[in-house]
Amino acid sequence: MSDFANAARLATAALRDLFDPTPLQRNDHLSARYNADIWLKREDLAPVRSYKIRGAVNAMRKVRATNPSQQQFVCASAGNHAQGVAYACRHFSVRGTIFMPVTTPQQKIDKTRVFGGDSVDIVLTGDYFDQTLSAAQRLCTEKQAHFLSPFDDPDVIEGQASVAVEMLDQLGRAPDLVVLPVGGGGLASGVTGFLREVAPQTRFRFVEPLGGASLTAALSNGGPHTLPKINSFIDGAAVARLGQSNFQMLQWIDPVDVLLAPEDRVCVTMLEMLNVEGIVLEPAGALSVDVLPVIADQINGKTVVCVTSGGNFDFERLPEVKERAQRYAGLKKYFILRMPQRPGALREFLTMLGPDDDIARFEYLKKSARNFGSVLIGIETKDSDNFQHLFATMEAAGFTYRDITADEALAEFLI
Repeated sequence: MSDFANAARLATAALRDLFDPTPLQRNDHLSARYNADIWLKREDLAPVRSYKIRGAVNAMRKVRATNPSQQQFVCASAGNHAQGVAYACRHFSVRGTIFMPVTTPQQKIDKTRVFGGDSVDIVLTGDYFDQTLSAAQRLCTEKQAHFLSPFDDPDVIEGQASVAVEMLDQLGRAPDLVVLPVGGGGLASGVTGFLREVAPQTRFRFVEPLGGASLTAALSNGGPHTLPKINSFIDGAAVARLGQSNFQMLQWIDPVDVLLAPEDRVCVTMLEMLNVEGIVLEPAGALSVDVLPVIADQINGKTVVCVTSGGNFDFERLPEVKERAQRYAGLKKYFILRMPQRPGALREFLTMLGPDDDIARFEYLKKSARNFGSVLIGIETKDSDNFQHLFATMEAAGFTYRDITADEALAEFLI
């Protein structure tokens, strides 16, 4: 067994001082749907509701073993890594300074403080993560503190490999396929690094957000490449640049095995897992399940493990998730309607709606000295095909409209 595989097993053993292995659960609903043996590695049930605790604890453990006098640790994070580092600081009785952007939701700040207790200080600085990171690195230089990277660190990667160690022990055999979410590459590096040695027959699929495809960019450019822009909705995996250490361990990947998940489609998956299975997943945590329809023909009759990487979901975001899911599924549309400014025009429009159509948004201001006025209207329905009937009826009656559902800039401004 290689040094990496041995290190992964040692990291796994060390974690038992903190928590039991996260469950590996067979999901009957997904297994029946895809005619496969589908298992979920429930990292959303880890103490901080994310696998990030593994890498943080392992890295801190190894630093302390090498340099017991190191008492100061620093990280920059707006989410799961911050909570993992906070938990580790309290466990090892060391001081931690956690830098978070000023835009971080209060719920995440409060949870980080709960996990770290008196062992951590939280510093809110910077509107953007790059500014927050720079501030954290400056403090490391000034205080000779140790910076804990969220993914670009061999010790962090070893810690994340414990997911694979547990998975293999729990399943009792090598799965045919493992589906992994990718952000900076820490989880994917660790899991594949271990399984490629001890279970070489296992294959992999990698999933990253459509608006944050850092692995795709790295494979295309022969090394880590900074994306000019990212969509931050899938915040646990929306990373602008893959880690250098991570690329060294992932450069063997065939680009065809990297799948991109549209942010709105992930919302559909999140709602299904919540409503059908009662499983609360954050956007990044739903990525591995989200691509199952895409690879359905590849997993028929096979044993598949999906790593649900996190469950830190703020329910204040649920209305947005539902909204995006409905729009992606074609069950909700927004459009600007040119309404005749005459008595009875609105009543005439309402008669065009079907029995399953419901007005969810309506904004209209009558304008003087004009024959027509603009209406912003949102309609929900139970079957996406209902919109074709509605639009045909409107056109036949001479009502002019513009569908702005897919117009991202306009929809974001108006909706």
